[in-house]
Amino acid sequence: MNNDDAIFRRLGTEREVLTVSQLNARARSLLEDVFPRVWVEGELSNLARPSSGHLYFTLKDSGAQVRCALFRQNAARIRLDLRDGLLVQARGRVSLYEGRGDYQMIIDSLEPAGDGALRQAFEALKAKLQGEGLFAAEGKRPMPTHPTRIGIITSPSGAAVRDIISVFGRRAPFIELVISPTAVQGRDAAPQIVRALERADRGGFDALILARGGGSLEDLWPFNEELVARAVAACRTPIISAVGHETDVSISDFVADLRAPTPSAAAELLSPDTQAMLAQLQRSHRQLQQCMKVRLARDNLRLDNLRRRLRHPGERLAQQAQRLDELEMRMQRALHHRLQHRRQRLEHLQGRLQHQHPGRRLALLGERLEQLQLRLPRSMQQRLQQHRQQLGNAAQTLQLVSPLATLGRGYSILLDERGQAIRSRNETRPGQQLKARLHDGQLTLRVEEEQPHTLPLLD
Repeated sequence: MNNDDAIFRRLGTEREVLTVSQLNARARSLLEDVFPRVWVEGELSNLARPSSGHLYFTLKDSGAQVRCALFRQNAARIRLDLRDGLLVQARGRVSLYEGRGDYQMIIDSLEPAGDGALRQAFEALKAKLQGEGLFAAEGKRPMPTHPTRIGIITSPSGAAVRDIISVFGRRAPFIELVISPTAVQGRDAAPQIVRALERADRGGFDALILARGGGSLEDLWPFNEELVARAVAACRTPIISAVGHETDVSISDFVADLRAPTPSAAAELLSPDTQAMLAQLQRSHRQLQQCMKVRLARDNLRLDNLRRRLRHPGERLAQQAQRLDELEMRMQRALHHRLQHRRQRLEHLQGRLQHQHPGRRLALLGERLEQLQLRLPRSMQQRLQQHRQQLGNAAQTLQLVSPLATLGRGYSILLDERGQAIRSRNETRPGQQLKARLHDGQLTLRVEEEQPHTLPLLD
Protein backbone atom coordinates (compact mmCIF):
# COMPACT_ATOMS: atom_id res chain seq x y z
CA MET A 1 0.00 0.00 0.00
CA ASN A 2 2.85 2.32 0.82
CA ASN A 3 4.38 1.69 -2.61
CA ASP A 4 1.09 2.59 -4.32
CA ASP A 5 0.90 5.82 -2.33
CA ALA A 6 4.44 6.71 -3.40
CA ILE A 7 3.62 6.11 -7.05
CA PHE A 8 0.50 8.30 -6.94
CA ARG A 9 2.36 11.02 -5.07
CA ARG A 10 4.99 10.97 -7.86
CA LEU A 11 2.23 11.31 -10.44
CA GLY A 12 0.92 14.35 -8.54
CA THR A 13 -2.74 13.27 -8.39
CA GLU A 14 -3.51 14.27 -4.79
CA ARG A 15 -4.16 17.96 -5.41
CA GLU A 16 -4.50 18.17 -9.21
CA VAL A 17 -7.53 17.74 -11.45
CA LEU A 18 -6.36 16.00 -14.64
CA THR A 19 -7.62 16.24 -18.18
CA VAL A 20 -8.27 13.03 -20.06
CA SER A 21 -5.10 13.53 -22.12
CA GLN A 22 -3.05 14.08 -18.96
CA LEU A 23 -4.58 11.00 -17.37
CA ASN A 24 -3.78 8.81 -20.37
CA ALA A 25 -0.26 10.21 -20.64
CA ARG A 26 0.48 9.52 -16.99
CA ALA A 27 -1.13 6.08 -17.19
CA ARG A 28 1.08 5.30 -20.17
CA SER A 29 4.17 6.47 -18.26
CA LEU A 30 3.19 4.33 -15.29
CA LEU A 31 2.70 1.21 -17.42
CA GLU A 32 5.96 1.63 -19.29
CA ASP A 33 7.87 2.20 -16.04
CA VAL A 34 6.46 -0.90 -14.36
CA PHE A 35 6.52 -3.17 -17.46
CA PRO A 36 9.52 -1.99 -19.56
CA ARG A 37 9.84 -5.41 -21.27
CA VAL A 38 7.94 -8.63 -20.71
CA TRP A 39 7.35 -11.98 -22.42
CA VAL A 40 3.73 -13.02 -22.90
CA GLU A 41 2.41 -16.30 -24.33
CA GLY A 42 -0.91 -16.42 -26.09
CA GLU A 43 -2.90 -17.21 -29.20
CA LEU A 44 -3.01 -14.82 -32.17
CA SER A 45 -6.41 -13.50 -33.25
CA ASN A 46 -7.83 -10.55 -35.21
CA LEU A 47 -4.61 -10.25 -37.22
CA ALA A 48 -4.63 -7.09 -39.41
CA ARG A 49 -2.08 -6.15 -42.08
CA PRO A 50 -2.64 -2.51 -43.24
CA SER A 51 -0.67 -1.05 -46.18
CA SER A 52 1.64 0.80 -43.77
CA GLY A 53 3.45 -2.48 -43.07
CA HIS A 54 2.54 -2.46 -39.34
CA LEU A 55 0.78 -5.49 -37.84
CA TYR A 56 -2.05 -5.33 -35.32
CA PHE A 57 -3.48 -8.35 -33.51
CA THR A 58 -4.81 -9.65 -30.22
CA LEU A 59 -3.09 -12.10 -27.88
CA LYS A 60 -5.52 -14.17 -25.87
CA ASP A 61 -5.82 -17.18 -23.65
CA SER A 62 -8.86 -18.85 -22.10
CA GLY A 63 -9.46 -16.01 -19.69
CA ALA A 64 -8.26 -12.72 -21.15
CA GLN A 65 -6.89 -10.86 -24.13
CA VAL A 66 -4.63 -7.89 -24.87
CA ARG A 67 -4.25 -5.79 -27.99
CA CYS A 68 -0.80 -5.72 -29.62
CA ALA A 69 1.03 -3.60 -32.21
CA LEU A 70 4.07 -4.81 -34.20
CA PHE A 71 5.60 -1.91 -36.14
CA ARG A 72 7.07 -2.28 -39.58
CA GLN A 73 10.81 -2.24 -38.74
CA ASN A 74 10.33 -5.08 -36.23
CA ALA A 75 7.78 -6.92 -38.38
CA ALA A 76 10.36 -7.20 -41.18
CA ARG A 77 12.56 -9.36 -38.94
CA ILE A 78 9.82 -11.87 -38.07
CA ARG A 79 10.20 -15.14 -40.01
CA LEU A 80 7.04 -16.76 -38.70
CA ASP A 81 4.02 -17.36 -40.89
CA LEU A 82 1.64 -15.37 -38.68
CA ARG A 83 -2.01 -16.44 -38.75
CA ASP A 84 -4.98 -16.47 -36.43
CA GLY A 85 -4.85 -19.31 -33.95
CA LEU A 86 -1.03 -19.53 -33.86
CA LEU A 87 0.35 -19.95 -30.34
CA VAL A 88 3.30 -17.58 -29.87
CA GLN A 89 5.54 -15.99 -27.28
CA ALA A 90 5.73 -12.20 -27.68
CA ARG A 91 8.29 -9.82 -26.20
CA GLY A 92 7.58 -6.13 -25.79
CA ARG A 93 6.67 -3.29 -23.47
CA VAL A 94 3.26 -2.59 -21.96
CA SER A 95 1.89 0.78 -23.04
CA LEU A 96 -1.32 2.70 -23.63
CA TYR A 97 -2.67 4.19 -26.84
CA GLU A 98 -3.55 7.64 -25.57
CA GLY A 99 -5.94 8.52 -28.42
CA ARG A 100 -8.46 5.86 -27.37
CA GLY A 101 -7.22 5.02 -23.91
CA ASP A 102 -6.61 1.44 -25.04
CA TYR A 103 -4.17 -0.66 -23.04
CA GLN A 104 -1.80 -2.54 -25.43
CA MET A 105 1.60 -4.18 -25.92
CA ILE A 106 4.22 -2.79 -28.31
CA ILE A 107 5.84 -5.99 -29.66
CA ASP A 108 9.46 -6.18 -30.85
CA SER A 109 9.91 -9.97 -31.14
CA LEU A 110 7.74 -13.04 -31.79
CA GLU A 111 8.63 -16.72 -31.43
CA PRO A 112 6.60 -19.89 -31.67
CA ALA A 113 5.49 -21.05 -28.25
CA GLY A 114 8.03 -23.59 -26.99
CA ASP A 115 11.05 -21.73 -28.41
CA GLY A 116 11.48 -19.72 -25.25
CA ALA A 117 13.01 -22.56 -23.23
CA LEU A 118 15.19 -23.48 -26.17
CA ARG A 119 16.35 -19.89 -26.49
CA GLN A 120 17.31 -19.78 -22.82
CA ALA A 121 19.21 -23.05 -23.18
CA PHE A 122 20.93 -21.66 -26.28
CA GLU A 123 22.10 -18.53 -24.47
CA ALA A 124 23.26 -20.51 -21.43
CA LEU A 125 25.35 -22.94 -23.52
CA LYS A 126 26.72 -20.06 -25.60
CA ALA A 127 27.90 -18.25 -22.46
CA LYS A 128 29.44 -21.45 -21.06
CA LEU A 129 31.41 -22.34 -24.17
CA GLN A 130 32.50 -18.75 -24.71
CA GLY A 131 33.83 -18.70 -21.17
CA GLU A 132 35.88 -21.82 -21.97
CA GLY A 133 37.43 -20.08 -24.98
CA LEU A 134 35.86 -22.29 -27.67
CA PHE A 135 34.84 -19.22 -29.67
CA ALA A 136 38.26 -17.48 -29.48
CA ALA A 137 39.44 -16.05 -32.80
CA GLU A 138 43.05 -17.10 -32.22
CA GLY A 139 41.97 -20.75 -32.29
CA LYS A 140 40.37 -20.48 -35.75
CA ARG A 141 42.24 -22.17 -38.61
CA PRO A 142 42.39 -20.72 -42.13
CA MET A 143 40.64 -22.51 -44.97
CA PRO A 144 42.86 -24.14 -47.66
CA THR A 145 43.36 -22.02 -50.77
CA HIS A 146 43.29 -24.90 -53.26
CA PRO A 147 41.57 -27.91 -51.69
CA THR A 148 41.37 -31.18 -53.61
CA ARG A 149 39.25 -33.30 -51.25
CA ILE A 150 36.38 -32.06 -49.08
CA GLY A 151 34.14 -33.90 -46.61
CA ILE A 152 30.48 -32.95 -46.23
CA ILE A 153 28.60 -33.78 -43.03
CA THR A 154 24.89 -33.54 -43.78
CA SER A 155 21.81 -35.50 -44.76
CA PRO A 156 22.36 -37.29 -48.09
CA SER A 157 18.79 -36.55 -49.17
CA GLY A 158 18.48 -32.89 -48.15
CA ALA A 159 18.51 -29.76 -50.28
CA ALA A 160 21.75 -28.61 -48.65
CA VAL A 161 23.88 -31.38 -50.18
CA ARG A 162 22.35 -30.76 -53.61
CA ASP A 163 23.18 -27.06 -53.37
CA ILE A 164 26.78 -27.82 -52.35
CA ILE A 165 27.30 -30.34 -55.17
CA SER A 166 25.82 -27.90 -57.68
CA VAL A 167 28.18 -25.09 -56.67
CA PHE A 168 31.27 -27.32 -56.79
CA GLY A 169 30.19 -28.76 -60.13
CA ARG A 170 29.94 -25.27 -61.58
CA ARG A 171 33.06 -23.70 -60.04
CA ALA A 172 35.51 -26.54 -59.36
CA PRO A 173 34.42 -29.93 -60.71
CA PHE A 174 37.92 -31.36 -60.14
CA ILE A 175 37.50 -31.27 -56.33
CA GLU A 176 36.55 -34.63 -54.80
CA LEU A 177 33.47 -34.47 -52.56
CA VAL A 178 32.75 -37.18 -49.98
CA ILE A 179 29.51 -37.21 -47.96
CA SER A 180 29.55 -38.39 -44.36
CA PRO A 181 25.81 -39.07 -43.96
CA THR A 182 23.91 -38.21 -40.80
CA ALA A 183 20.48 -37.20 -39.60
CA VAL A 184 20.21 -33.43 -39.14
CA GLN A 185 16.89 -33.25 -37.28
CA GLY A 186 15.26 -35.14 -34.47
CA ARG A 187 16.16 -36.68 -31.15
CA ASP A 188 18.90 -38.99 -32.51
CA ALA A 189 20.50 -36.40 -34.79
CA ALA A 190 23.10 -35.01 -32.36
CA PRO A 191 24.89 -38.34 -31.65
CA GLN A 192 24.85 -39.16 -35.34
CA ILE A 193 26.38 -35.78 -36.19
CA VAL A 194 29.15 -36.38 -33.64
CA ARG A 195 29.96 -39.79 -35.15
CA ALA A 196 29.91 -38.34 -38.67
CA LEU A 197 32.28 -35.55 -37.61
CA GLU A 198 34.72 -37.98 -36.02
CA ARG A 199 34.58 -40.23 -39.08
CA ALA A 200 35.19 -37.31 -41.48
CA ASP A 201 38.01 -35.90 -39.34
CA ARG A 202 39.87 -39.19 -39.81
CA GLY A 203 39.28 -39.18 -43.58
CA GLY A 204 42.26 -37.02 -44.56
CA PHE A 205 40.19 -34.19 -46.05
CA ASP A 206 41.51 -30.71 -46.76
CA ALA A 207 38.38 -29.17 -45.19
CA LEU A 208 34.95 -30.15 -43.83
CA ILE A 209 31.49 -28.62 -44.33
CA LEU A 210 28.85 -29.13 -41.62
CA ALA A 211 25.61 -28.25 -43.40
CA ARG A 212 21.85 -28.21 -43.05
CA GLY A 213 19.02 -26.29 -44.70
CA GLY A 214 16.78 -23.78 -42.96
CA GLY A 215 14.17 -24.51 -40.33
CA SER A 216 12.75 -23.47 -36.99
CA LEU A 217 14.84 -23.19 -33.84
CA GLU A 218 13.59 -26.62 -32.81
CA ASP A 219 14.52 -28.09 -36.22
CA LEU A 220 18.04 -26.70 -35.95
CA TRP A 221 18.48 -27.69 -32.30
CA PRO A 222 20.86 -30.67 -32.87
CA PHE A 223 23.48 -28.11 -33.96
CA ASN A 224 23.02 -26.31 -30.62
CA GLU A 225 23.77 -29.40 -28.53
CA GLU A 226 26.89 -29.30 -26.37
CA LEU A 227 28.21 -32.66 -27.59
CA VAL A 228 28.05 -31.44 -31.21
CA ALA A 229 29.80 -28.18 -30.31
CA ARG A 230 32.62 -30.02 -28.57
CA ALA A 231 32.96 -32.45 -31.48
CA VAL A 232 33.33 -29.50 -33.87
CA ALA A 233 35.94 -27.92 -31.58
CA ALA A 234 37.86 -31.22 -31.43
CA CYS A 235 38.17 -31.53 -35.22
CA ARG A 236 41.75 -31.25 -36.48
CA THR A 237 40.53 -30.54 -40.00
CA PRO A 238 39.43 -26.96 -40.83
CA ILE A 239 35.63 -26.88 -40.72
CA ILE A 240 32.92 -24.53 -42.01
CA SER A 241 29.51 -24.42 -40.32
CA ALA A 242 26.68 -23.73 -42.78
CA VAL A 243 23.49 -24.36 -40.81
CA GLY A 244 20.16 -22.88 -41.86
CA HIS A 245 19.53 -19.66 -43.72
CA GLU A 246 21.43 -16.39 -43.46
CA THR A 247 19.47 -15.22 -40.40
CA ASP A 248 19.87 -18.52 -38.52
CA VAL A 249 22.65 -18.75 -35.93
CA SER A 250 23.69 -21.96 -34.15
CA ILE A 251 26.27 -22.87 -31.53
CA SER A 252 28.24 -24.79 -34.17
CA ASP A 253 28.63 -21.50 -36.10
CA PHE A 254 30.52 -19.98 -33.16
CA VAL A 255 32.73 -23.04 -32.57
CA ALA A 256 33.64 -23.76 -36.22
CA ASP A 257 36.66 -22.20 -37.89
CA LEU A 258 34.39 -20.29 -40.27
CA ARG A 259 30.64 -19.63 -40.55
CA ALA A 260 28.86 -19.54 -43.90
CA PRO A 261 25.37 -18.03 -44.14
CA THR A 262 24.12 -20.92 -46.33
CA PRO A 263 25.42 -24.29 -47.60
CA SER A 264 25.85 -22.78 -51.07
CA ALA A 265 27.96 -19.99 -49.61
CA ALA A 266 30.16 -22.58 -47.86
CA ALA A 267 30.79 -24.31 -51.19
CA GLU A 268 31.71 -21.00 -52.81
CA LEU A 269 34.16 -20.21 -50.00
CA LEU A 270 36.04 -23.48 -50.61
CA SER A 271 35.85 -23.75 -54.41
CA PRO A 272 38.45 -21.82 -56.41
CA ASP A 273 37.08 -19.91 -59.39
CA THR A 274 38.09 -21.65 -62.64
CA GLN A 275 37.94 -18.40 -64.59
CA ALA A 276 40.29 -16.76 -62.10
CA MET A 277 42.75 -19.65 -62.45
CA LEU A 278 42.63 -19.36 -66.24
CA ALA A 279 43.29 -15.62 -65.98
CA GLN A 280 46.29 -16.37 -63.74
CA LEU A 281 47.63 -18.80 -66.34
CA GLN A 282 47.32 -16.13 -69.03
CA ARG A 283 49.14 -13.62 -66.81
CA SER A 284 51.93 -16.14 -66.26
CA HIS A 285 52.20 -16.64 -70.01
CA ARG A 286 52.51 -12.89 -70.58
CA GLN A 287 55.09 -12.61 -67.79
CA LEU A 288 57.14 -15.40 -69.41
CA GLN A 289 57.16 -13.56 -72.72
CA GLN A 290 58.14 -10.31 -71.02
CA CYS A 291 60.96 -11.98 -69.08
CA MET A 292 62.32 -13.48 -72.29
CA LYS A 293 62.24 -10.09 -74.03
CA VAL A 294 63.99 -8.38 -71.12
CA ARG A 295 66.67 -11.08 -70.97
CA LEU A 296 67.34 -10.85 -74.70
CA ALA A 297 67.48 -7.05 -74.58
CA ARG A 298 69.92 -7.16 -71.66
CA ASP A 299 72.17 -9.67 -73.42
CA ASN A 300 72.04 -7.66 -76.65
CA LEU A 301 73.06 -4.54 -74.77
CA ARG A 302 75.94 -6.40 -73.21
CA LEU A 303 77.07 -7.63 -76.62
CA ASP A 304 76.95 -4.06 -77.95
CA ASN A 305 79.08 -2.87 -75.04
CA LEU A 306 81.63 -5.59 -75.71
CA ARG A 307 81.77 -4.65 -79.38
CA ARG A 308 82.43 -0.98 -78.56
CA ARG A 309 85.26 -1.95 -76.21
CA LEU A 310 87.14 -3.98 -78.87
CA ARG A 311 90.25 -1.79 -79.23
CA HIS A 312 93.00 -4.45 -79.29
CA PRO A 313 94.95 -6.78 -81.61
CA GLY A 314 93.93 -10.17 -82.94
CA GLU A 315 94.71 -12.15 -79.78
CA ARG A 316 92.21 -10.10 -77.75
CA LEU A 317 89.69 -10.55 -80.52
CA ALA A 318 90.04 -14.29 -80.17
CA GLN A 319 89.48 -14.04 -76.42
CA GLN A 320 86.37 -11.95 -76.93
CA ALA A 321 85.12 -14.38 -79.54
CA GLN A 322 85.53 -17.16 -77.00
CA ARG A 323 83.72 -15.03 -74.41
CA LEU A 324 80.93 -14.44 -76.88
CA ASP A 325 80.57 -18.17 -77.43
CA GLU A 326 80.45 -18.66 -73.66
CA LEU A 327 77.74 -16.03 -73.31
CA GLU A 328 75.80 -17.67 -76.11
CA MET A 329 75.96 -21.06 -74.41
CA ARG A 330 75.04 -19.57 -71.01
CA MET A 331 72.14 -17.72 -72.56
CA GLN A 332 70.94 -20.87 -74.31
CA ARG A 333 71.23 -22.86 -71.09
CA ALA A 334 69.43 -20.16 -69.12
CA LEU A 335 66.73 -19.91 -71.75
CA HIS A 336 66.37 -23.68 -71.86
CA HIS A 337 66.14 -23.82 -68.07
CA ARG A 338 63.56 -21.04 -67.98
CA LEU A 339 61.50 -22.61 -70.75
CA GLN A 340 61.76 -26.02 -69.08
CA HIS A 341 60.63 -24.56 -65.75
CA ARG A 342 57.71 -22.73 -67.36
CA ARG A 343 56.81 -25.81 -69.37
CA GLN A 344 56.72 -27.94 -66.21
CA ARG A 345 54.61 -25.27 -64.48
CA LEU A 346 52.25 -25.15 -67.45
CA GLU A 347 51.96 -28.94 -67.55
CA HIS A 348 51.22 -28.93 -63.81
CA LEU A 349 48.45 -26.36 -64.20
CA GLN A 350 47.07 -28.16 -67.25
CA GLY A 351 46.97 -31.38 -65.27
CA ARG A 352 44.93 -29.70 -62.53
CA LEU A 353 42.58 -28.13 -65.03
CA GLN A 354 42.10 -31.13 -67.30
CA HIS A 355 38.57 -31.80 -65.99
CA GLN A 356 37.37 -28.23 -66.37
CA HIS A 357 35.18 -26.77 -69.08
CA PRO A 358 37.71 -24.37 -70.70
CA GLY A 359 39.86 -27.28 -71.89
CA ARG A 360 39.76 -26.22 -75.52
CA ARG A 361 41.04 -22.78 -74.60
CA LEU A 362 43.91 -24.31 -72.67
CA ALA A 363 44.77 -26.53 -75.66
CA LEU A 364 44.88 -23.47 -77.93
CA LEU A 365 47.13 -21.70 -75.44
CA GLY A 366 49.42 -24.74 -75.34
CA GLU A 367 49.67 -24.76 -79.17
CA ARG A 368 50.44 -21.04 -79.15
CA LEU A 369 53.19 -21.58 -76.57
CA GLU A 370 54.75 -24.35 -78.67
CA GLN A 371 54.74 -22.04 -81.73
CA LEU A 372 56.51 -19.35 -79.75
CA GLN A 373 59.05 -21.89 -78.49
CA LEU A 374 59.74 -22.94 -82.09
CA ARG A 375 60.07 -19.37 -83.32
CA LEU A 376 62.28 -18.18 -80.47
CA PRO A 377 65.38 -20.40 -81.21
CA ARG A 378 65.21 -19.45 -84.90
CA SER A 379 65.03 -15.76 -84.02
CA MET A 380 67.97 -16.11 -81.62
CA GLN A 381 70.06 -17.97 -84.19
CA GLN A 382 69.40 -15.21 -86.74
CA ARG A 383 70.36 -12.53 -84.24
CA LEU A 384 73.53 -14.37 -83.21
CA GLN A 385 74.48 -14.85 -86.88
CA GLN A 386 74.15 -11.11 -87.41
CA HIS A 387 76.43 -10.41 -84.45
CA ARG A 388 79.01 -12.95 -85.68
CA GLN A 389 79.03 -11.21 -89.08
CA GLN A 390 79.44 -7.82 -87.40
CA LEU A 391 82.28 -9.22 -85.29
CA GLY A 392 84.03 -10.59 -88.42
CA ASN A 393 83.73 -7.19 -90.14
CA ALA A 394 85.22 -5.48 -87.10
CA ALA A 395 88.13 -7.96 -87.11
CA GLN A 396 88.84 -7.22 -90.79
CA THR A 397 88.77 -3.46 -90.13
CA LEU A 398 91.14 -3.87 -87.18
CA GLN A 399 93.52 -5.96 -89.33
CA LEU A 400 93.82 -3.09 -91.81
CA VAL A 401 95.15 -0.74 -89.12
CA SER A 402 97.25 -3.39 -87.30
CA PRO A 403 101.00 -2.71 -86.88
CA LEU A 404 101.65 -6.11 -88.42
CA ALA A 405 100.32 -4.80 -91.76
CA THR A 406 102.74 -1.86 -91.54
CA LEU A 407 105.68 -4.24 -91.05
CA GLY A 408 104.70 -6.00 -94.25
CA ARG A 409 105.39 -2.80 -96.20
CA GLY A 410 109.14 -2.81 -95.29
CA TYR A 411 109.15 -1.20 -91.89
CA SER A 412 110.61 -2.71 -88.71
CA ILE A 413 110.26 -2.19 -84.96
CA LEU A 414 113.36 -1.88 -82.72
CA LEU A 415 113.03 -3.47 -79.33
CA ASP A 416 115.38 -3.21 -76.34
CA GLU A 417 116.37 -6.06 -74.00
CA ARG A 418 113.05 -5.78 -72.16
CA GLY A 419 111.08 -5.92 -75.37
CA GLN A 420 110.16 -2.21 -75.24
CA ALA A 421 109.91 -0.31 -78.54
CA ILE A 422 112.74 2.21 -79.29
CA ARG A 423 111.20 5.54 -80.32
CA SER A 424 114.33 7.81 -80.19
CA ARG A 425 118.11 7.47 -80.57
CA ASN A 426 118.37 8.92 -77.09
CA GLU A 427 116.93 5.66 -75.74
CA THR A 428 120.00 3.69 -76.96
CA ARG A 429 123.73 3.58 -76.15
CA PRO A 430 126.71 2.33 -78.14
CA GLY A 431 127.26 -1.37 -77.74
CA GLN A 432 123.65 -2.04 -76.74
CA GLN A 433 122.06 -5.08 -78.32
CA LEU A 434 118.68 -4.52 -79.94
CA LYS A 435 116.19 -6.66 -81.82
CA ALA A 436 114.59 -5.57 -85.06
CA ARG A 437 111.15 -7.10 -85.67
CA LEU A 438 110.28 -7.59 -89.35
CA HIS A 439 107.10 -8.91 -90.88
CA ASP A 440 108.65 -12.38 -91.32
CA GLY A 441 110.93 -12.62 -88.24
CA GLN A 442 113.43 -10.61 -86.20
CA LEU A 443 117.16 -9.63 -86.25
CA THR A 444 119.63 -9.13 -83.38
CA LEU A 445 121.54 -5.82 -83.79
CA ARG A 446 124.23 -3.90 -81.89
CA VAL A 447 124.46 -0.10 -81.69
CA GLU A 448 127.81 1.17 -83.07
CA GLU A 449 127.23 4.88 -82.83
CA GLU A 450 124.47 7.48 -82.60
CA GLN A 451 123.87 9.98 -85.37
CA PRO A 452 121.24 12.66 -85.77
CA HIS A 453 118.53 12.20 -88.44
CA THR A 454 119.99 13.26 -91.84
CA LEU A 455 118.34 10.67 -94.15
CA PRO A 456 115.19 11.39 -96.11
CA LEU A 457 112.08 9.45 -95.12
CA LEU A 458 111.17 6.39 -97.15
CA ASP A 459 108.05 6.55 -99.23
